[in-house]
Amino acid sequence: MPLPYDLCARVQNAFRARHRHVAVDHSTQNLAVLSILLRSGFLSNLTRGTIAAPSPSDFNRVGEAQRRIWAELKYRDDRPLLSNMSLISLPSRRVFMDLGEIRRICSGRRAQTVKPLGLGEIAVVKTRSKEHEWLEAREALMLGLDGEIICRAR
Repeated sequence: MPLPYDLCARVQNAFRARHRHVAVDHSTQNLAVLSILLRSGFLSNLTRGTIAAPSPSDFNRVGEAQRRIWAELKYRDDRPLLSNMSLISLPSRRVFMDLGEIRRICSGRRAQTVKPLGLGEIAVVKTRSKEHEWLEAREALMLGLDGEIICRAR
């Protein structure tokens, strides 16, 4: 399984370099995190493709190593909507939160070593539920699911 820091670094660097698209490895984890960013309004489109270009028809013809997810980045007034995307849970220090701690960071208070979410900021949570494995922190709070806080984006 690819580590989430690679996705965070690629997306953040693409926004800083003012790219229109960014290609990341095709995996369930990357697709889930990018779809959360899409629902939150940081991205404008997701499509599958190859190393060369976003092409859903070529996606099925190539091998697993050449499959990519292409994300179209969103800008407003020539400024990127995503200014920072950073990991919370590291491979050496994983951060698991129960429902009360997730409620605390969503309502503007510190929980464990995690700073509270600011205005327009999201946190990605990986839960133990197979139906809702990857959620935004506020969605996890509404569904009553706890889990590992992976990353945050603002």
